[in-house]
Amino acid sequence: MDRLNCILNDERYMYYLKRNKKFEKGRKFCKHNLKHFLDVARIAQLINLEEALGFKKEIIYVTSILHDIGKSFQYENGTPHEIASWEIAKDILEDYKFYEEEAELIKQGILGHRNKKSEGFSLLIYRADKLSRLCLTCKSADECNWSDEKKNFKIYY
Repeated sequence: MDRLNCILNDERYMYYLKRNKKFEKGRKFCKHNLKHFLDVARIAQLINLEEALGFKKEIIYVTSILHDIGKSFQYENGTPHEIASWEIAKDILEDYKFYEEEAELIKQGILGHRNKKSEGFSLLIYRADKLSRLCLTCKSADECNWSDEKKNFKIYY
């Protein structure tokens, strides 16, 4: 998990975290911050272990902390945040010596995390991302554009 911790302390990473925070100031719905990223990572790792999927813990965590890191660009100019997140992530991954096959898996997870028809690793990140939201405690749940079927009113992980 050394590379994960290097990324968490990377100046560029911290810059984009702060950028997300700036663009979400006053947002009453779910935020795209480190708490959310780590919730996704932990849920994905639990599913990975329970279902014996065989993905490496570090790859799950790195994907999770990067999957929404470009959200501010979606607010700013409409760029889909999975695209912006991958653009940010690929330079960071290169700097921390991720192997090509690791980077490809992370790419799939980031780019596929919004698609419910994803498969494999992307589906794992998609599922964890959706399960990470605690709609049962949200004061703005009635105003949220998620349907009641999509909202999490139970805790699974």
